[in-house]
Amino acid sequence: MTTPRPLSKAKPLKRPTQARAKVTVQAVFDAFVRIWQRDGWARLTTRAVALETGIAVGTLYDYFPSKTALLSGYVRHCIETLLAEIDRRAVQPPDLAWTERLDELVRLCCGVDAPELPWFHRDMLALETEMAEPKHQARANEELAAAWARVFDACADLPQRPAPHLVRSLHLAVWGGRRYAMLVQLDAGAMAGWAADMARLCRAAVQANERPPAA
Repeated sequence: MTTPRPLSKAKPLKRPTQARAKVTVQAVFDAFVRIWQRDGWARLTTRAVALETGIAVGTLYDYFPSKTALLSGYVRHCIETLLAEIDRRAVQPPDLAWTERLDELVRLCCGVDAPELPWFHRDMLALETEMAEPKHQARANEELAAAWARVFDACADLPQRPAPHLVRSLHLAVWGGRRYAMLVQLDAGAMAGWAADMARLCRAAVQANERPPAA
């Protein structure tokens, strides 16, 4: 029987609260991405990230005690940025039609043609068991499902709000599809076609929900 790997060093130690600390951590994430893109995960080290960022290794360790903890912090940053962009682009604007809100939501969740989102690599999915416990996965799922609910709450022109189970099903279809599309390494054209199809399918599901049941 395999003993699960301890996650004590796979978690960030703290989150930045002051403006200067937030700038430092963002610079760390930027260096992390540059080194990953240039050298790959296997050759990425915390020392290299610290040197690339221009900070002391000890300062980096104050936040991230290992490169797995740094990956964990970066993935959390990706999710938080996605949630913030969903609110900014699909919830807060006062004059969007419901179809526009839904299209923005699906575009962001698909991660296709979304330059405002952080870079994400498929190998990060393969490393999830090293940095995340099931409760972390569950929390991210609930936060994303709640974002879908907020978007539909903002659709004042939608005659009938979709039932909660349908909203959750749409979220799972899009998010699960994105993860699988990355794992099988769809090329950019196939990803774009899939994202467009998901937008059409989500709109069709919501419109079908509006129709009264057949007599």
